[in-house]
Formats: sequence, structure tokens, C-alpha cells
Amino acid sequence: MKVRYLADPERFKRMTTEELRDTFLVDDLFALGSVVLHYFETDRTIVGSAVPVVSPLTLEAGKALAAEYFAQRREIGAFNVGGSGTITVDGKNYSVGNRECLYIGRGSRDIRFASDDAASPAMFYLISYPAHAEHPTMLIRRDEAEVVDLGSADKANVRTIYKYVRPPAVASCQLVMGYTELAQGQVWNTMAAHTHERRTEVYLYFNVADGETVFHFMGPPTETRHLVIRNGQAVASPSWSIHSGSGTSNYCFIWAMGGENQEFTDMDHVGMDEIR
Repeated sequence: MKVRYLADPERFKRMTTEELRDTFLVDDLFALGSVVLHYFETDRTIVGSAVPVVSPLTLEAGKALAAEYFAQRREIGAFNVGGSGTITVDGKNYSVGNRECLYIGRGSRDIRFASDDAASPAMFYLISYPAHAEHPTMLIRRDEAEVVDLGSADKANVRTIYKYVRPPAVASCQLVMGYTELAQGQVWNTMAAHTHERRTEVYLYFNVADGETVFHFMGPPTETRHLVIRNGQAVASPSWSIHSGSGTSNYCFIWAMGGENQEFTDMDHVGMDEIR
């Protein structure tokens, strides 16, 4: 598990492109046959992946957590962006298809990932936050997500939001999680922008076609920068930063938040005339 430290707004203003990428970007996810984990000190966020091929993979705590097992004091969201697979939690098997999500509650001791077909492996994206209480492990299928259609063609931001881990449908301590899918020909997400001083957010961009890219905009509203994002890469967004993007084609991204509350609408909106 790699331990990462995010920059504060003042240091952010002076960072080079390489420093920004080294600090905020996660670009080594979905390694075949491996579990990859990044531990950010901000809100104690863990971002990772598990891609089982021939043999199942086990989620281990590691030294960074100082815990007997990974979910001893944590909750986890596991979202599959690959082929069908199975997540086994304390001996119970959950069949998780593409664009399905398993919420794993605190206290789950033995967590294993497997693929149904090694030629088309499951690709589990993992997000985890500390948990103060135990909630049931629950599988959320795509047709069980809360669906919200937003945007307009004249703004190039027609998109559909799928809310998976969200109260009251799925009980969790901090984690709120889902994904957004842009319609064909649409490129903008989350613009006009916002921050939320009470929560950290992580974006995982996926379904970005070969040869295409997404420009992810971040930073304080008056000191914005951008990161060039490829398929399967994630970016950590601290509470003081906007998080918006524009692609060379349409794409999807998984959003996940943890912090002081779980209110999806808890946003500090930024006017277009404020952004620099």
C-alpha cells in the first residue's frame, strides 16, 4: 500500500505538472493479477483496484492501517468495470457483473476477489473510508441505482448519474458512491463547478476510448490547473478543490465521497465568472 500526502492550496499554486500528477493522480490501477492500494491521509481515503486472473486475490490490511484485517475499522465500495466476477466476504459469495457495486461493511474479515473468466477478468475499483459502525454488506445492481438525468446539449453536458451507495437505500458510515455517464457527443462534467469543504471526492475515469483523453480541472476556483487523464486513472480531489472535466469524446467516471456528511447536494457552487 502506497501512502500519499495531498498538497495544501498554497503549495498547489507553485506545483509543476509532474508534481501535480505525482500528488493527485493514481495511474497504476488495474494491474493484472494484483491488488493495488493508495492511502491518502486526507479523510484517510484508500483508492485501489483488484484484478484477479487465474487465482483469487485477498484484500490485506498492511502496515499503514495498523489493523488485524482491512475492514476492521473500515467500509469499502467495490465497483466492477470489467468482466463478471465474484467477491467473497466471510465465506459468502456475491456475483458482481459489469457496472455493479458491492458495499462491504465494517467488520468483514476475509475479503477475496475472483474472475469468472480469466480471458475477460473482473476489474474491481476499490474505495474505502474509516467507519464508526457496522452496516450490512450489500450488492447494488445497475437497475437498482437511483438514476438522475442532467444537462443540455447546448452546454455539451447531457449526462446520467447513477447513485449506488447512498442513504437511505444503502446504509453506510461515510461512503457515497456512484458513476456518471456522458451521452454520445457530450464532453463536459460538473461545470459550472463546485467545491465541498466538508468532504473529499475521488474520480475514476473509465470507458475512455483508445486515443481519447479527459482534461480534469482542479484547484481553488481562482487558481485552477488541469491533469491529463487516460482510461482507468483516478484523481483525488481535496475539499478546497473544484473537480470538473472535459473530454475529447464522451466517457464515464465513478465518483466517491467521504467526510462530514452524506448529503449529495452539499456543494459550494462556484460561478463561471469566479473561475480563473
